[in-house]
Amino acid sequence: MRIAVYPGSFDPITNGHLDIIERATQLFDRVLVVVFRNVGKTPMFDEEERLEMIREATRHLPQVEVEASDELTAIFARQRSATAIIKGIRSISDFENEMKMAQMNKRLEPGVETLFMMTSVQHSFLSSSIVKEVASYGGSVEGLVPPGVEVRLRDRAAVNRRGGGKA
Repeated sequence: MRIAVYPGSFDPITNGHLDIIERATQLFDRVLVVVFRNVGKTPMFDEEERLEMIREATRHLPQVEVEASDELTAIFARQRSATAIIKGIRSISDFENEMKMAQMNKRLEPGVETLFMMTSVQHSFLSSSIVKEVASYGGSVEGLVPPGVEVRLRDRAAVNRRGGGKA
């Protein structure tokens, strides 16, 4: 069985992430979408909310499993018998950052390959950060995120604009 790990903070999952997940399911028998904590970011959504949004967005993909982990990605992949780590690439700067991580992951786990998937053109500008910023100012994120995520973002952004913190 060919298993791949698609790691990220997914705060929140976007249609760009979903595009990579859907394409990865064409290449692998199982795709593990894993929410990892990013110590450099303060998330808008807690871990459980992110897991719920990903599960909802990938419900149509039976070979996708969704988990959270605090482990190193390469170690997580080895423990799940994965042979690949999937990384979406939007730009040269993404590649430079991801290449460093791929080299470290290869050092930690030589049997796990990192596969770079180019983001589809219509999603090349899209990031969770941009989506959160647009939503925080009341802008529309329709078509940028799955519908369930759009509702959660709109609600959370409205609460934050009123100064109420998390919904």
